[in-house]
Amino acid sequence: MIYSVFVRNYSSEGTFEKVREDLPRIRSLGADIIWLMPIHPIGKSNRKGSMGSPYAIRDYRAINPEYGTLEDFQALVDSIHALGMKVIIDVVYNHTSPDSWLRENHPEWFYHKPDGSFGNHVGEWTDIIDLDYNQRGLWEYQIETLKMWAKTVDGFRCDVAPLVPLDFWREAREQVEAIRPGCLWLAESIEPGFVRFIRSMGLTAASDSEIFQVFDMAYDYDIYGKYLNACIGKGTLEAFVEALDGQEGIYPENYVKMRTLENHDRLRAAALIPNGRALRNWTAFAFFAKGIPMVYNGQENGCVCRPNLFDRDTIPWGEGQDLTALIQRMCAIRGDALFTDSSFSANTIGKTVIASHQHGQQRMIGFFCTDGKGSVVPCDLPDGDYVNLLADGIVRVDEGLLPLSGEPVIIKLGRN
Repeated sequence: MIYSVFVRNYSSEGTFEKVREDLPRIRSLGADIIWLMPIHPIGKSNRKGSMGSPYAIRDYRAINPEYGTLEDFQALVDSIHALGMKVIIDVVYNHTSPDSWLRENHPEWFYHKPDGSFGNHVGEWTDIIDLDYNQRGLWEYQIETLKMWAKTVDGFRCDVAPLVPLDFWREAREQVEAIRPGCLWLAESIEPGFVRFIRSMGLTAASDSEIFQVFDMAYDYDIYGKYLNACIGKGTLEAFVEALDGQEGIYPENYVKMRTLENHDRLRAAALIPNGRALRNWTAFAFFAKGIPMVYNGQENGCVCRPNLFDRDTIPWGEGQDLTALIQRMCAIRGDALFTDSSFSANTIGKTVIASHQHGQQRMIGFFCTDGKGSVVPCDLPDGDYVNLLADGIVRVDEGLLPLSGEPVIIKLGRN
């Protein structure tokens, strides 16, 4: 499980040290990887809000002094490692702030508009300017920066990775591997509509299938829109589950999608799914799906308000539904080796999702009531009693029907 941390809003102090102090709690959730959103200084030119977006980076090789010192960052990393977790940091290589170190020292490495001024290709990103990867010198500088950080961290979450040439990422990965064997690479892959939009301008935009040629993991933005529509009633649950199930046939056999209900760019799951029981089902389902689940800081407390990306907006810990026990239980269930090597399938019956992982005679089946309501669903299990791994209780299949109370149910068949 990946746990995403926005240092500025994690605590009222907004420091590395306050995150470090809370690491035992994060570890107890079941987290294996800490993803730190950008840790670098933020530009002041064209800044949005009072503090600016952490994705408008001024210097890739420095630490944001608002968070602490380089020594504070190293202490955080050391503590993460001491607890048996890995740490990945954000890599924002499509653009920089308009007043970045690179802009001041290598203006030739940037995209220039017809009039010669700096700019970007996505108009709403007014606080950044785009880099130009036609410049070989830029490749060398960026890869050396990755190698520098790879001496400390275990991997990288690469912001809008499809907008940077795939060959750059391939070369970067090869060189970084010599510094950090087994380095983790997570791509923020983008929505198919965004891919088409960028390509329509004659620019680089890699599809998810291309991304998996280089990266270990990718976002599930290819189906996020269908999840959102299912939550707000604009689309159907069936359409979302069909898209999820369809991934099994279009990506490499060992593909890994990062499964998210929310992140720093999207609405909080608790806001989209206000029914507490429904939220528990959706959360369990996200952990059960093939891939690696991600929890965005505050999600475990059912936070409703998405922290502002441009200002101080401390997470209101403890004000929402506590999902800690559910997340811990799902992480324990995911410890089963079946999740690392299985054929995944999913379908719907009404508002219930029935999903399955299978390898040989072993099978894990999950039933998720996405509306939080009880129902009776047909299933292909022999009649009898079964242990619900999520509740240590017994559920009974009778005449091929399984009564559901409205809470998620997970059943394991076969032995390891």
